[in-house]
Amino acid sequence: MQAVLWAAAGTGFTFGMTALGAAMVFLFRGSVKISIQRVFLGFAAGVMIAASVWSLLIPAIEEAEASGWPGWLPAAGGFALGVAFLMLLDVLLPHLHLDRGRPEGLRSSWKRTTLLVLAVTLHNIPEGMAVGLSFALAAQHSFDASALSAAAALAAGIGIQNFPEGAAVSLPLREEGLSSGKAFLWGGLSGLAELLFGVLVVFLAGDVQPLMPWLLSFAAGAMMYVVAEELIPEAHLGEHSHIGTLGVMGGFLVMMILDVALG
Repeated sequence: MQAVLWAAAGTGFTFGMTALGAAMVFLFRGSVKISIQRVFLGFAAGVMIAASVWSLLIPAIEEAEASGWPGWLPAAGGFALGVAFLMLLDVLLPHLHLDRGRPEGLRSSWKRTTLLVLAVTLHNIPEGMAVGLSFALAAQHSFDASALSAAAALAAGIGIQNFPEGAAVSLPLREEGLSSGKAFLWGGLSGLAELLFGVLVVFLAGDVQPLMPWLLSFAAGAMMYVVAEELIPEAHLGEHSHIGTLGVMGGFLVMMILDVALG
């Protein structure tokens, strides 16, 4: 139960940062410049790449080897399953990206606003899983200081990149014709998936402890799919962009420093 509470606190923080970013809709009246969007998207990609390696795959390999498994087996297997899971969601769940004219996924009669929010929700799912699993791993190690610090570092990194993400959702929604209040509400709710999936995976990890290396690498694969499929291409928006690239490098450095310094 303590692990669930810690996971709820960690993912609650990341959810709160999304809502805080969405509140920028009350302060800014203009649209977000393309160059700023590229930096935000690149930064998010960099954070997720570093988190996938330092916070998920390396611990997965260490946990597997400590249990007598070849370290690469659950790391590679879970990673592939995570990619397949997100790819399946991408194909099935109706959603719409701002820079694209047509919705993706199965056909639906859902409103454009709902489809826009679901596009962001897709990559919030693996983020929530990653944070929740980090706290579950700390719980399995009796909340060892280093394991708990590593989980907190991951939550901090994801929370930092969620702030601009919340703004990047709410501001365009207002441009779509929603009131500032409704744009804020939808922007904030886009991060709710992190809290829900973060707590859900803790229950799974707690009941079946040998699954932890698989679950950690599963979250890594899901995040890397989002990075390769969505974030990096959108950070460059069809052309070579030093701004988007620097955003990726900056996000990677921030997450790496957080993980190594606090872990």
